[in-house]
Amino acid sequence: MKVCIVSDSHDRGPMLAAAIGAAQHEGAAAVIHCGDLIGVNTVKASLKLGLPLHVIHGNNLGDLVALARVACHSDGLLNYHGRDADLTLGGRRIFVTHYPHYGHGMACTGNYDLVCCGHSHEASVVRQPNIQGGQTWLVNPGTIAGLGAAAATWILGDLETMSFSIRRLEG
Repeated sequence: MKVCIVSDSHDRGPMLAAAIGAAQHEGAAAVIHCGDLIGVNTVKASLKLGLPLHVIHGNNLGDLVALARVACHSDGLLNYHGRDADLTLGGRRIFVTHYPHYGHGMACTGNYDLVCCGHSHEASVVRQPNIQGGQTWLVNPGTIAGLGAAAATWILGDLETMSFSIRRLEG
């Protein structure tokens, strides 16, 4: 199963939809958003693409009541998990948080195959040694909004092969 991993869209709905559309074109079957989505309007175009979105809120909260309301009436397309998420997709245990230091700590537990985080606006893919003697993938897709000096980036992940590729949003 392929997934689109994004973060820090900061109300840039067209950029979020463009990344999700590109990932869908490459076979992605779901989206993980690592926070700072901000508003419900940010996801409207993305929901029309038909991929299920798993969303947490991050530190720029926006209107959480509206987000929860849209999720409730989205027929499973928008899954709002609150502060963080514990998911199973493609047979893999996945933890999603906004904060890199929290993500690092959760990766170190060895309880997850993949930990996704955001906040820093810097894309990275790391195999983090864990206390169980193995390694956990720790990925940060950067910012799909391309804020500051950062490029607009996202990650295409393949949960079957556990491979992750940082992508730049073109255009």
